[in-house]
Amino acid sequence: MRHQRGGSVLGGGRRGDDPGILTRAVDKVFRFVRLAEFEILFVLFFLVAFLLFKDLMSRPEYNQMFVKKPDLDDPWP
Repeated sequence: MRHQRGGSVLGGGRRGDDPGILTRAVDKVFRFVRLAEFEILFVLFFLVAFLLFKDLMSRPEYNQMFVKKPDLDDPWP
């Protein structure tokens, strides 16, 4: 004997055509991510670039370029 989908099963339970609240919430999240995929990636790109730039700028050897005085005896302008 084969089981029919959506039919009554021993022990009761939820109807087959009514998804649960968790399933609906997950579906809405996935629908939103599919809709806003470009914007999410755009923001993530700038966030990662900002963090890398901030990390590079905080290193002391990079800061020395701005703090060090130029050599005034150098013949080149």
